[in-house]
Amino acid sequence: MENGSLEERLLRPNKTPPIPWFDRFRIAWEVASALVFLHNFKPKPVIHRDLKPANILLDGNLVSKIGDVGLSTILQSDASSVSTMYKDTGPVGTLSYIDPEYQRTGLISAKSDVYAFGIVVLQLLTAKPALALAHTVETAINKGCWLEILDPAAGSWPLEETEELAKLGLSCAEMRRKDRPDLKDQVLPALERLKGVADRARNNTISNIWSSPPNHFICPIMKDVMNDPCVAADGYTYDRKAIQKWLDENDKSPMTNLPLPHRKLLPNFALMCAIMEWRSKNQ
Repeated sequence: MENGSLEERLLRPNKTPPIPWFDRFRIAWEVASALVFLHNFKPKPVIHRDLKPANILLDGNLVSKIGDVGLSTILQSDASSVSTMYKDTGPVGTLSYIDPEYQRTGLISAKSDVYAFGIVVLQLLTAKPALALAHTVETAINKGCWLEILDPAAGSWPLEETEELAKLGLSCAEMRRKDRPDLKDQVLPALERLKGVADRARNNTISNIWSSPPNHFICPIMKDVMNDPCVAADGYTYDRKAIQKWLDENDKSPMTNLPLPHRKLLPNFALMCAIMEWRSKNQ
């Protein structure tokens, strides 16, 4: 997909732009929603078994999709039940994301995906490798220095909500299956609320971007957004009234100070449309 995998965008080996914190909150919600769908699939629930950032793909808008379902297991009954487990021939998946109880017993359930999801959440927050990450985050929280392990490239994390998400990730990554929360009834509602916080922050960010006009919307003469942009003989775009007033008193370009070959003005319709769109979004 356009933005590659979540792993690539978190570790950024090719110096790709970082994912803002509010998009990371949303991605956590999207992945959890996808898992709930799989775990409640009819007629038979599906366990992914290999959830990790490398298998989470991002489109052009950073919307996530879970990929690589080659190791998925179809359960014979209700996967949402903690007691519903399936005896597998042997643990498969990626080591740091495999449910410890699944590794030990070969028994898999929906809670096995919950464990992997918890590790993914912690990686969304820290952009660190998965190995021993739960221990690292838990230790940092207990010592009161958890802010130091957050990925600084994500922007200004909201402290209260970020700590809540970190603790939610840790609860999902509990060693014992019975200690992990239910994805549908406990995790997803919490993530929906955190996503609301993230959505508001994202909208405010976009609003702030739009509130400041791009430089090419500004008339070089009047130093304000143009009402009727037009191109003069020097190739520069000016507000029509401003450049006409200039030409009444000057025969040189206000930008280059070179003589103008003529005084004709051509409407810049493309720029006019862009300015009108910007204004409509800032009303």
